[in-house]
Amino acid sequence: MYPARMDDKGRIKLPVDFQAFFAAFPEKKLFVTSLDGRIGQIYPISVWRRNQKFLSELKDNAKLVQKVLFNANDFGAEAEVDSSGRLTVNSQMREDLKLMGQELRLNAVRGRVEILSEAIYQQRRREAQEDAEANVLALEDLGMQ
Repeated sequence: MYPARMDDKGRIKLPVDFQAFFAAFPEKKLFVTSLDGRIGQIYPISVWRRNQKFLSELKDNAKLVQKVLFNANDFGAEAEVDSSGRLTVNSQMREDLKLMGQELRLNAVRGRVEILSEAIYQQRRREAQEDAEANVLALEDLGMQ
């Protein structure tokens, strides 16, 4: 989890670790979107293409797929990390997710990076701390070390 801020041009300075993660992919393009209108996601374009393939093959939940893809396309735009390690987020996503003028958190999850507003970060933090001790004990019982 890394703190970040968005500058007045809608760019987020990525931590060096995330710059290295994205640079390791053959294609430098990224897909920046939100699937739920609350949390932003930064996908390496190859990961996003795999998601699109998965969704196109998911025939049992056509309405669900249609809604998620609508959000992805509505908020989404291709982007690249510039030479200063910054990534531009499109204006509609910046406004709708209320990302400007506040501390953001960047969190690596399953091959993507999430962009969390302060409100979403605080909500997730509270939820993670509820029953934290019992949750850890339950996972240890399942074999976590």
